[in-house]
Amino acid sequence: MTLTSTKPALRYRAGNGNGCKSRARITASHYAFSPPIGLMDSVTQILLGASVSVAVMGRRTAVWKSALWGGVAGLLPDLDVLLDHGDPVLNMVRHRAETHALLLLTLFAIPLAWVVSGVHKQRNVYGWWFAALALALVTHPLLDLMTIYGTQVFQPFTDEAYGLGSLFIIDPVYSLPLLFGLVAALCIKLPERSLRFNNWALAFSTLYLVWSAGSQAWVTQHARDSLQTLGLPTTQVLVTPAPLTTLLWRVVAVDGDQFHEGFYALLDGGRPMRFNAFERGEALMQQHASHPHMQRLARFTDGFFKVQGKGDNLVVTDLRMGQEPNYVFSFDIGPPLQAGDVQPVAVQMAYGLDVGRAFEWLGQRLLGRDVQPPGLSVPASGPTLKHRSPS
Repeated sequence: MTLTSTKPALRYRAGNGNGCKSRARITASHYAFSPPIGLMDSVTQILLGASVSVAVMGRRTAVWKSALWGGVAGLLPDLDVLLDHGDPVLNMVRHRAETHALLLLTLFAIPLAWVVSGVHKQRNVYGWWFAALALALVTHPLLDLMTIYGTQVFQPFTDEAYGLGSLFIIDPVYSLPLLFGLVAALCIKLPERSLRFNNWALAFSTLYLVWSAGSQAWVTQHARDSLQTLGLPTTQVLVTPAPLTTLLWRVVAVDGDQFHEGFYALLDGGRPMRFNAFERGEALMQQHASHPHMQRLARFTDGFFKVQGKGDNLVVTDLRMGQEPNYVFSFDIGPPLQAGDVQPVAVQMAYGLDVGRAFEWLGQRLLGRDVQPPGLSVPASGPTLKHRSPS
């Protein structure tokens, strides 16, 4: 199901698009994001799980025990990255599925807490262990909901994937306080003071999530005002944070056969946004609308995708993660399918990003300087520019 909202809202996508089921095998061959990003995302989830567990258990057990098991619980949902569904597109749309379901994780906390309380001979506080581990487990998908990827929190009842998109997958302002709070809780010998540091850090990080949602709402309204001033449509608009920060935001507005991309920094001082226009490949979308992978990605991305020709093959790109011309998820799905053809296995395209140039641009843009994004060959001159996507 596609959701196009006129305000920041939970966007949702279905698991594998057209209801197809897929067999999975255990492998270590794929990761939802590039390995460094995926690793840091897992570290954040470990920190969150450990912090939540320490806060719940308090002085009922040793801090290292609650931190250890909370960290384990915080990591467990992401073990689905070891499942290979036989195709990169299926791997993408089936990530954050059953292992991120709120009900299933809560039920799993029952035996997990029984094991942990038994290992430490603390059956008398089994209820507290259950509460701590259940919260450490379910806060994982709840944090994932703040990102744009999409999380199927209501499995097994529906495979709709939800995501607010107000937080980048790695944000040091969120993660570092959790780290400092845990270190203090583990190192300071006065129990009440050490636990207080952890609780303060957890509260700060939670408030930062509220800040991210509020900032997204403000930028969304400003982006719509800028689009309306330029005479551009505002029906299908996506607003997501730039890497590592909530002080710079990327805006994508779909406009038929093209999409408009712009950036707004909180230090821009309220000035109208500039947008660059790029081809979206709507003719190819319509011509090959029955292709299973096209359907899956169209549904999973809420329509924020583009299609290009690469020789005889089709390349489908998720516009939500990355920026022109570099995107995290871009798939060569092979040649157009004819009646009776067997669908080939898709190939995920390399994510080619000049990190040095990207960080240089990010730093300048955060300061409110109106500079053109890296990878675009023309200077920023005028409110909206048209670019032809490479084919």
